[in-house]
Amino acid sequence: MSKNQIKLIFVLLVFINIPNIYAQTIIEKNNGNWELIVDGKPYMVKGVTFGFDKNIANYDAYFKDLKFLGVNTIRTWATGENTPKLLAFAHKNGIKVMLGIWMRHGRPGMEDDDRFNYLENTQGKEDMFQNALDVVEKYKNHPAVLTWGIGNEVYLNTATDEEKMAYSKLLERICSAIKQKDSSHPITSVEAWTFGLDWWQKYVPSLDIYGLNSYGPGANLLADELDKKGIDKPYILTEFGITGEWDIKQEISGVKVEPNDHQKYDAILNGYNNWIKNKPANLGVFVFHYASGQDFIAPWLFTHYNNMTRPQYWAIREAYTANKPINHVPEIKSFNLPKDTVSSGSWVSVDLDIADIENDVLQVRFSYNQRTGSRKRRDQINALQFRGNITNSFQIQLPKEDGPIKVYVFVKDTYNNVGIASTGIVVKDKDAKKRKYLVPKVNLPFYVYKDVENEPYTASAFMGNYKVMTVDSQHKSDKHSGKAALKISYNQEYDWYGLGLVNPANDWGDILGGYDVSGAKRFSFWAKSSKNNVVATIGFGLIGKDKPYPDTAKKSKEIKLSTKWEKYSFSVKKLDLSCIRSGLTIFSSSYRSRQDIFIDDVVFE
Repeated sequence: MSKNQIKLIFVLLVFINIPNIYAQTIIEKNNGNWELIVDGKPYMVKGVTFGFDKNIANYDAYFKDLKFLGVNTIRTWATGENTPKLLAFAHKNGIKVMLGIWMRHGRPGMEDDDRFNYLENTQGKEDMFQNALDVVEKYKNHPAVLTWGIGNEVYLNTATDEEKMAYSKLLERICSAIKQKDSSHPITSVEAWTFGLDWWQKYVPSLDIYGLNSYGPGANLLADELDKKGIDKPYILTEFGITGEWDIKQEISGVKVEPNDHQKYDAILNGYNNWIKNKPANLGVFVFHYASGQDFIAPWLFTHYNNMTRPQYWAIREAYTANKPINHVPEIKSFNLPKDTVSSGSWVSVDLDIADIENDVLQVRFSYNQRTGSRKRRDQINALQFRGNITNSFQIQLPKEDGPIKVYVFVKDTYNNVGIASTGIVVKDKDAKKRKYLVPKVNLPFYVYKDVENEPYTASAFMGNYKVMTVDSQHKSDKHSGKAALKISYNQEYDWYGLGLVNPANDWGDILGGYDVSGAKRFSFWAKSSKNNVVATIGFGLIGKDKPYPDTAKKSKEIKLSTKWEKYSFSVKKLDLSCIRSGLTIFSSSYRSRQDIFIDDVVFE
């Protein structure tokens, strides 16, 4: 081989290996300013939190859209089966990822009904530790990874200092172990506002970046808060947007006043330019939330509502690229309802003034939300009956609720933008006032388990000899219909076991949850087993009246399963179905061999 050939091979190897040399994130402090250095160049995070992780089929469209908005980084809260594809599409489009590592909350809080005991649950802490290391080992060499994001608002959602100390020790153990595995990516942990600063500073020295969730003008104060505490570390705004409901004081008819669409736009645009990018210790921001939803939080903070584009979407684009909207969201200049208490079923006039810069044809509809009861009920946005038109005004019919309700108007243009405004009104209804458990009223048929995604109940109530039981709620190789089935595997030759699908997850009757399934006549499901003559008792209802929030009805049926899918059902029309918090229960025993049970298409109808 000639010298020139050797030289050419060497040069090619150098160029081939350049991505590996520079596929890392470094933190530097230059002239008092903290900087991220990515692939050898300064990097300011222009990010969004990413909520479309389950929609794999549209990843390519989403990441191209993020590029259109000027986004260079996304944040996730955890990893899952879709993570490899998400990272691949992110890298293809030149987008980095703060890859989330989930840590459980110590008590039910703003975003989650989970609870975890950091003082006593040694195995649970070990599971979180191992999961963190597994995530790092699996993805540390992926060129899309920017930083690890460990936990989200755990200190805020943990009750006592003793528990927070236990969590801090676990967090430091995780961070120091990650540093031994991966020297190419800094470690971030995420907390609400400044609730984690003292704990991190004293007990988690291995953290490289402080991730701070802050909404509204509070983002402008974070740098000063770090200075007051003598903290010389960089921070990233890991969630940012308009002021949230939790900080709102003003009310209309008992309903918190939601900022209008102009305020939502300006919070992102002006916030980024004036409160974020000019701070010496700030490494960037993730605007919350690039996602689509139909629940309470979506009109307030999401880029899309029911797949229609919101002002937050266009504000992100102007903040990151200085480009104005291609088509403006319809403007709702005023939206008012009567201040009096009005009986349910009444028709009330709407004071509504709307405009559109492009003079698009506009579509108008109305919905409502109630801010009482279970988390699922508080989140629901329900359609309202209405009549009238833009020219001659509208009337809405008030729903069968008792107390303050939040009423929305949705104005959609031909560009698929939607303007949203809200106000409050107090409704009275004697029957609604008597409801004992304020949970969502569902439409029938109501599927307890069907196609995996967005299921109303979670397989989290484990009973009997559950340590040798495994549950696959997304079993795809043997299903009755749809995308998946529920598979329960029992890997021992004796004893009994049980599983409940419950809402909220991991709760045994201490938190209000479940659904109002009133009106259902039958409960049905399809089932089979890995061998013939497996006897199982299957039904619904698990929580007894000794708990604050029980199931209002329980019913089950003992059946002998075969290796073929069969449908089973029984009548429920005489039962009180006003609060079913355990939508499916399965009990069985093993005799001399292991066994699998498969369940699919569980429905109240």
